[in-house]
Amino acid sequence: MDIDSFWKLIEECRRQTRGRDERLTWLCDELSRRPLTEIVQFQVRLDEVTHEAFTWDLWAAAERIFGGWCSDDGFCYFGLWMVGIGREAFVRAVIDPDSLADTPEVQCLVGRPRELWNDDWPEWESLDYVAMEAYGLLTRADDDCGDAFYEAVEAEEGAVGGNRGPRGEQWDVRCEDEAMRKLPRLSAMFPLRPLVR
Repeated sequence: MDIDSFWKLIEECRRQTRGRDERLTWLCDELSRRPLTEIVQFQVRLDEVTHEAFTWDLWAAAERIFGGWCSDDGFCYFGLWMVGIGREAFVRAVIDPDSLADTPEVQCLVGRPRELWNDDWPEWESLDYVAMEAYGLLTRADDDCGDAFYEAVEAEEGAVGGNRGPRGEQWDVRCEDEAMRKLPRLSAMFPLRPLVR
């Protein structure tokens, strides 16, 4: 599965289904009808594209949307969510994180209290496990198929350097001048509460 095939599958999933649970079921069913190598390659492509989104500017965009803070895990799940909004929006956001303001998935959050976001929360952790689930279905393995799956993914990826941090320069999204310069639309859409001293 090359990168175009990966995105074609993601786009088809978006057309065929609505909510995240439906999408996961559809993806799992679709992947489990493919050869094991394609399932592994789906995970490799997913890892590649989420690594593209591993930038300080996108992390700042997530922090702005989330109200001023985003954990390491939260940012990983945000990157997976970005895959789910489709290739065009994903690529634009990697180049210009403020372009997330144009997406319906972000626009629907504006003005709503975060505690009411529920299924609209911009994260999709479960996407990171769908290929492993399909792999387990195809191999008819029980719950411990994860080791074999991740060994296959690692072999497909080849030797990769150690844990690399986000690209770019880290900056504080709570610095309003810088936020308005780097993320003007998201900053206007998601104003932060002043810090209480």
